[in-house]
Amino acid sequence: MSFTPRLVALDIDGTLVDPFGEMPREVHAAVRRVVDAGVPVVLSTGRSWLSTQTVFEELGLPRGWAVSSNGAMVVTYPPFEVRHETRFDPAETVHRVAELAPTACIAVQDGLHWRVNRPFPEGELLGDVSIETIDELASRDVSRVIVRDPHSSEEVFNGMVSQLGLHEVAYFIGWSAWLDIAPMGVDKAHGLQIVCDELGVRAADVLAIGDGRNDIEMLEWAGRGVAMGDAPDEVKAAADAVTGNFADLGTVDELEQWFPPRMADAI
Repeated sequence: MSFTPRLVALDIDGTLVDPFGEMPREVHAAVRRVVDAGVPVVLSTGRSWLSTQTVFEELGLPRGWAVSSNGAMVVTYPPFEVRHETRFDPAETVHRVAELAPTACIAVQDGLHWRVNRPFPEGELLGDVSIETIDELASRDVSRVIVRDPHSSEEVFNGMVSQLGLHEVAYFIGWSAWLDIAPMGVDKAHGLQIVCDELGVRAADVLAIGDGRNDIEMLEWAGRGVAMGDAPDEVKAAADAVTGNFADLGTVDELEQWFPPRMADAI
């Protein structure tokens, strides 16, 4: 194969860590081999930066780039510096969601802080969280809106997207009843293109691995986009290749094609 990765973009949840946030040691070792080869590893995730930072540090990544909040925030670390942030007026979105889902939790991301209409389940939002009215949530520009209803389902949220009828924003539906709403055109590919422009790397030379619907644009954009084996069908259809399931170390299988273990590692 003529492809050679010059940058590796990795989703976090379902690609590097399991639903409990645990990273298999084999995954950690495979990512470290990329780092040791001198190839930039860029975490590209729907997580906020504070939630991304924990994985960045667990992997021991050198100073470098990360794409968080589905591309709305691009940072370098350490030290922490916001290199690019896209914001939009959330007023129409927030009011429409509150009308369609009056019992849902709504959050807006304001830099590293969250403003919510009611508390989210414990541990889901890292950083400072303040409770506000719907009008206050809608009062100034934010980087994204999150809708969460622990008592609902993914199917219900799929239906909500069609009812929202908003064309100025993009939607990313999570595995659970979680909906990310971002400015139109802002996604992981958008954030990674900013990184590539800064580093002088072509999209054609990027290896990207992910498992969620919010990875589709990234997998289509990258020179080699790889879907996890347990990804939804539409994610697999957007990818150039499909690796194994997370539990079967599909991430490791893909990375080892390009960054194989050294003989000493196998002894």
